[in-house]
Amino acid sequence: MILRCGRGAFWLLLATLACTRQPVTAPAPNGGWRSSRLLPPVPEARGPLALRVIYPAADAVVDVRDSSFLFGSAGAGDAQLTINGQPVQVWPNGAWIAWVPFPHDSLMAFELRASTPRDSAQLTHIVRRAARFEPSVAAGVWIDTTSLAPRGRVWLPSGEYLTLSARAAEGATLRLRLADGTLVPLAPDPRAGDTPPAVRAFDLDTTHFGVPVHGDRYAGLLRGRAVGTDPGPAAPPVDGAQIEVPPAADSNAPMLEAIRGADTARVHWPLQLALLDTLPGVIELNDDPTGLGDTDSITVGRAAPGATYNWFFPTGTRAAVTGRINGELRIRLGPELNAWVAASEARSLPPGTPAPRAVVGSLTLKSMADRVVLRIPVGRRLPFRLSEDDHTVSLSLYGGVGDVNWIRYSAGDSLVRQVTWNQRGSDELGVDVALSRSVWGYRARWSGTDLLLEIRRPPAVDRGHPLRGRLLVIDPGHPPAGATGPTGLTEAEANLGIALRLRALLEADGAKVVLTRSTGASLDLWPRVKLADSVGADLLVSIHNNALPDGLNPFSNSGSTVFYNHPLSIPLAGAIQHHLVERLGLRDLGIGRGDLALTRPTWMPAVLCEGLYMILPDQEAALRSPEGQELYARAVYEGIRDFLGGRGR
Repeated sequence: MILRCGRGAFWLLLATLACTRQPVTAPAPNGGWRSSRLLPPVPEARGPLALRVIYPAADAVVDVRDSSFLFGSAGAGDAQLTINGQPVQVWPNGAWIAWVPFPHDSLMAFELRASTPRDSAQLTHIVRRAARFEPSVAAGVWIDTTSLAPRGRVWLPSGEYLTLSARAAEGATLRLRLADGTLVPLAPDPRAGDTPPAVRAFDLDTTHFGVPVHGDRYAGLLRGRAVGTDPGPAAPPVDGAQIEVPPAADSNAPMLEAIRGADTARVHWPLQLALLDTLPGVIELNDDPTGLGDTDSITVGRAAPGATYNWFFPTGTRAAVTGRINGELRIRLGPELNAWVAASEARSLPPGTPAPRAVVGSLTLKSMADRVVLRIPVGRRLPFRLSEDDHTVSLSLYGGVGDVNWIRYSAGDSLVRQVTWNQRGSDELGVDVALSRSVWGYRARWSGTDLLLEIRRPPAVDRGHPLRGRLLVIDPGHPPAGATGPTGLTEAEANLGIALRLRALLEADGAKVVLTRSTGASLDLWPRVKLADSVGADLLVSIHNNALPDGLNPFSNSGSTVFYNHPLSIPLAGAIQHHLVERLGLRDLGIGRGDLALTRPTWMPAVLCEGLYMILPDQEAALRSPEGQELYARAVYEGIRDFLGGRGR
């Protein structure tokens, strides 16, 4: 189970590729959902009652506002089941899934009662509500200590404002009292209540996004002064150690006060703020424990602390530090562009080291059998970012200034049409490589201080036999982790069964197939990605089966989907999605962009398939059966074949 959100660039493609079939569905007699008549029937079970809740586990914390799902098994397919008095459909094999109101309590109790003509059973199942959705029982003036942000250790330039936010009793006057008596006011900041991020990303019913505006939010600004105990230098990092939040009892910690009438609430704000030196600190990114800087390791960059990945910086990249919050450093890319990186993957350079800047000289193209290599003389390992559209690979070199007098092409090469450069800003050099064919793959690496941009040649595909000779890496997703179905089938088991059948179909059509795993042994994500890159796979396809986050109705939000990360993978995702919908007969959720490790490689088209929903009883049953696994495998096989056939020469 891996879920992410998709967005707009693929709609034109879907209009031509995707089948718009609606799912073959019908309401079940007791209000449940029969998802597809194309799936094999659910087998019958008539054993003794054995009530079991698979999800959520007992005492689990669920991130839900009002309603959500539970699923498990009754042991007998003829059981009559209720949860807190609400009837629940039981499938013929005894599996069930229920969408029910969740009690508005911190501890939520669910009473399960089941009966058959033979016996009866009952079970009390208790789970916990996430703190942000716990009901408020505070009377008078109160402050939510978990809402205080930021918290911990912060370093900022003296001229920069630090935004403070807190949740407290509506109508109160809020102020932050510093150790020297200075008062910093926090003004009311009314906003809509929390919508779980997963609901906003995946719920097909957008009316669920509208929540009432609450007046218990406050915000303020703090500028140009140290606060609390000195947290020490921003760089170097603390030897990779996780920085702890300062204790609230710190005598120098600021005090937040909420006042309404004669009532006052006070809490220490666990914050230590230091001002950066006016002389910029410079760091070198390197998570190589030897410190030699000769590995191919990558440090990821984010647009905000804790946000999704946006940049990938190789070992040895240098950048100026512009701030820090706890374990994340903010580095400068341009006058108004920063990235956040893990402090544990950086080392400080000696004071006085100038902020990285380089003049880029003439460019040279070299033609090779499987790629074209553009050599870019930089002189320093500057931060950079690669992007693409259908026929162009683009490089943004931060801190680069162009002095590109010559661009030398490789004689007789038909892949690269044109190389151009432009100064996109005072601190950003752009290089664009226009291709004669659609982008198949690319990557960049340092050779000393020359940046080598490698652009892969599309494979020579035989239209009549598009799979013949193609090298494909098939990844059966998980373990570790993964979803579990109502009767206990794990996603890892289901994924492997499908992948083995898919391998047989592909090899019978002439493909060479490498599986990332062929047993139930656990395998982390990065070795899977590295394998596909190291063998030079033409395609990487990851097999998964889905679940839903808390608070999403599985009967109205399930279906088939395929995820991609980079535009070069959109056609492959669309082709497989078309056949998944056709073969499985489920709701067409379209394709989506997801920041997933298995879709992130750029050396080949890479997609992640979510064909069936593990948590729905009939779909879990299909995944247990050879017939269901074959349907899924054949859909992916047909999608791969169609994609390669369309790209063949």
